[in-house]
Amino acid sequence: MWIFDSYCKGAVHLWARDRGLVRAAAVQPPSFYLYLPDPASHRGMIEALEGLYRLEEASFSTIYGRREGYQIYADRSVAEKIEVQTRYAAELYNVDIRRDQQYLAERDIFPCGEKDESRFSPDFASPLREMRLHFSGDPLRRREISGVDLAWGEAEEKLGPDEIEERSQRRLEGGERCIISDLMELLRLHDPDVLLVDRGDLWVPLLVAKAARLGVEEHISRSGGFRRMAARSYWSYGRANHKDMALIPEGRILIDTASSFAYREGGLQGILLASRLSGLPPNLAARFTPGTLISSYEVYEALRRGLAVPFRKRDAESVREISDLRRSDRGGMILQPEPGLYEKVSQIDFTSLYPSIIVKHNLSPETLRHPEKRGFLSGIISPLLQLRIEMKRRKKLDSTYAGQDAILKWMLVTCFGYTGYRNAKFGQIEVHERITAISRELLMQIKELAEGMDLEVLHGIVDCLWVKGTGDGAATEKFKQAVEEQTGILTEKEDYQWIVFLPLADGGGAYNRYFGRLTSGGVKVRGVMARRGDTPPYVARMQKEIFQLLAAAVNAEELQKVEPMARQIRERYRESLPDAQPGEMVIRRRVGRTVYSRRCAEASAIKAHQKLGLHLEPGMEMGYVVVDAGSWEVAAEETAENFDVRHYSGLLDRAWREVAYVFGPEEAPLAGGGLQTREATWGRL
Repeated sequence: MWIFDSYCKGAVHLWARDRGLVRAAAVQPPSFYLYLPDPASHRGMIEALEGLYRLEEASFSTIYGRREGYQIYADRSVAEKIEVQTRYAAELYNVDIRRDQQYLAERDIFPCGEKDESRFSPDFASPLREMRLHFSGDPLRRREISGVDLAWGEAEEKLGPDEIEERSQRRLEGGERCIISDLMELLRLHDPDVLLVDRGDLWVPLLVAKAARLGVEEHISRSGGFRRMAARSYWSYGRANHKDMALIPEGRILIDTASSFAYREGGLQGILLASRLSGLPPNLAARFTPGTLISSYEVYEALRRGLAVPFRKRDAESVREISDLRRSDRGGMILQPEPGLYEKVSQIDFTSLYPSIIVKHNLSPETLRHPEKRGFLSGIISPLLQLRIEMKRRKKLDSTYAGQDAILKWMLVTCFGYTGYRNAKFGQIEVHERITAISRELLMQIKELAEGMDLEVLHGIVDCLWVKGTGDGAATEKFKQAVEEQTGILTEKEDYQWIVFLPLADGGGAYNRYFGRLTSGGVKVRGVMARRGDTPPYVARMQKEIFQLLAAAVNAEELQKVEPMARQIRERYRESLPDAQPGEMVIRRRVGRTVYSRRCAEASAIKAHQKLGLHLEPGMEMGYVVVDAGSWEVAAEETAENFDVRHYSGLLDRAWREVAYVFGPEEAPLAGGGLQTREATWGRL
């Protein structure tokens, strides 16, 4: 039975494909475990609970060992009252886990796969039928459904590029009632398992509401029911994010192809893999962050192994001396580069360094003081890491594995961060610190190894090192092999014919702003304006065009020869700027806050959108055009009719200075976009 949807609505409901469509329901009453360090002092509470709920004495396992306590068949609200009653002395487990996930894990079954196959298999077949929808217009601005483009048939992952174009396609136009009625009839006839909808979490609630108002029977949900996810703004890794309200249909997968990070990175196959690993239905795997996916994976693995999942963290951090904190809490190691142009450079990257450290050094909260034990965290990360290594190998031979590899990459990236997250179920700050300490030792170890092999170390960031070699790259290939032998961690190597490290305001090299020509062809860029999401398309296009020009130069001598052509490109864009379309000047920013104490472009942009009747929340994306930089007058992207030529000319200059640093100009670009006079010797060729 190939399960593709699950949820709890009284009972646990499962939708699956098994020689047709199957719907099943199973009883899974809510329950949780209670452990009391001193049960005698809470005898009255236990007796009261026995009178109100089903309560049984129970012995259960945690990552730290067995606990003797009680299993109480009640929901979270009762658990929270127990916390208050015991003044938070009670230890509670399995309180806030999803019951459908628990049902699957305890039976060792999982979504998007058959029971007799491995969740960690790089190859799995999908029996799902899909339909792709694109609604004309903007659901936030003009809330009228004026047209819908549909395509249905086999999943795109199963088709070649030519076959995708041959799938059944149709365009619905006319009156709103006619469009909605025809759309629902097509959904009924073709009955797809997967709906891929551009901005689906905005269009579907609108579509359902309009269908109800017009008296049209809707067929988006197979049961007629929906689960609702509330809209919310939240902070993650220092920036605001926003999730739209979503209506999730029962018995069908709905993916918002525009807002789903998992879909953008991994496609449908990546979402199905995330679902298999985490025990969550694809509807949730498509909407959750990589951090939530890895956390859900840990919960599923704990339940599958018979381990109770803690409700509140009690082991986030132990009391320590300040001197210990100073030694331990130092983060990853970075070696600052000297800005300039370098030739014959290789970049050595560890493959999933932090997860590899967790596995290799058996790191888990319970193993810090008992290293002889096999750690829970290291044990469950190991198969993920092996799958990532295999997926990376296959991706080089077959690009269809790229999406699954991307999902694994992000899940493994966040597994390290979650070891130090205060609400992580199986994290502890000392584990986090131990991982970074080992990574610092490894980076210094391979730096010394490189220098011992007569390689010049140019730059290093946590899990990668840039070294300057000579000849055909044989020396750096030997270095790569030596790193793997000494550390036991796999690496990847990229060879540059030349690379440029850009400067900071203080004259030192920027840590994450560079570009260079790879020996495989093409220019790799990081941190420059062409890579930034808030760079106007016109400005980014100029920089990309110059990078394409640089890609033809294989050494410093040829770079100097293309400088006149690069300057011609710059002048062409400067001269054409006054005649450019306002739509090419759109600056896209994520709303960080909605109230500002000073006048700035972002504050003006929020007011411009409010005048159009659009309510912005932190984390939402907005597009605007600067009309007058002096007074910070801006216009929303759809109403912009002109722009401040001088302001955008300055942005062109900034983009030019970044890329022109390869030619050794007198003025160098700063990280903040200003100017500095460069006095350092140009490069080390």
